[in-house]
Amino acid sequence: MSEHDTSSETLGEPTRRDFLYLATGMAGVVGATAAAWPFIDQMRPDASTLALASIEVDVSSLQPGMSLTAKWRGKPVFIRNRTDKEVEEAKAVPLDELKDPAARNANLPADSEATDLDRSAGEGKENWIVMIGSCTHLGCVPLGQAGDFGGWFCPCHGSHYDTAGRIRKGPAPENLPVPTFTFVSDTVIKIG
Repeated sequence: MSEHDTSSETLGEPTRRDFLYLATGMAGVVGATAAAWPFIDQMRPDASTLALASIEVDVSSLQPGMSLTAKWRGKPVFIRNRTDKEVEEAKAVPLDELKDPAARNANLPADSEATDLDRSAGEGKENWIVMIGSCTHLGCVPLGQAGDFGGWFCPCHGSHYDTAGRIRKGPAPENLPVPTFTFVSDTVIKIG
């Protein structure tokens, strides 16, 4: 072999063998991905589950003092248009009298206090309250406009909630949780 005789192998240029290795590897990657895709795809939520991720509730028929119960993610959600008197009574409750001082509002930071404003729809809409209607003791569904504080009462074990959904008496350890919600119009609330 002369010093001017060069081959592609000695210069480090790709050979046909390199191309075949690369093509075989890529075919293997594509085949593995095609085989794994059904397993990966089945982990995505079903369309009916995605549809329940958020709901819109028309509250135009709720006059002050009225409530309705909607179903969201398989749980009851209480929506109440409170009277001015109920709002004022809830605002007047000293926070040190509360069994659970946390707001439990998904729209607010975890360390928020259980003031009536922090548990309601906010400034200008203090009369609206939205809560997951599941007793925080054992998950029963409390009765509305009942109990010692005019809010909700769980007859199973005797938990009493006020009109802001705050636990006031009984075995329940926490306030009724407030889900993420917004008013998308003056009469429609989007939950989730």
